[in-house]
Amino acid sequence: MDLTQGTQEEKHARAKKMMLWFGIISLIMSFMGWTSAFIVSSSRPDWLKDFQLPNAFIISTVVIVLSSVSFILAKNALKNNKRKTTMLWLFVTLALGVVFIFNQFSGFQEIIDLGYNFTGPTSNVTMSYIFLIAFVHIVHVIAGLICLLVVIYNHYKQKYNPTKMLGFELAATFWHFIDILWVYLFLFLYFIR
Repeated sequence: MDLTQGTQEEKHARAKKMMLWFGIISLIMSFMGWTSAFIVSSSRPDWLKDFQLPNAFIISTVVIVLSSVSFILAKNALKNNKRKTTMLWLFVTLALGVVFIFNQFSGFQEIIDLGYNFTGPTSNVTMSYIFLIAFVHIVHVIAGLICLLVVIYNHYKQKYNPTKMLGFELAATFWHFIDILWVYLFLFLYFIR
């Protein structure tokens, strides 16, 4: 397909989607770098081999997967022109995103309660990596929540319909990416010691 063909609106949509994918690819590269550093650092003599991920991280993984399902349900409702149902599922997605972040911070507290600190003289490099990886992911979930708030506002202002969904689709793609990214990170941290 020739990217220079089509209406101005189609070209605009392709450009925005391409920019989103460039951003996603750069995020993948960043997190691959951090997880690679995690693997390399695991050969250090002070590396914890027997740590257990906090239960809150397990709960947050379930929550983030459910948030992707609710976003899919919102998109399907929009495609069927069910405005109220779309709004309901968007708010469910927003609530689940907030619950995810809450559980992440609960997980950090569990780690601290076990006596591991992320910085300072009582810190441990293993837990510092876990904190860094999870915290940077939280920052991206917050960005996703901001995108979701914009989508909710635009949906309220009736800017989306079954044939005009670009902003909605961009936000959904980013949201699903950060959800899949967390599932990868959780499984990585769970199985890689």
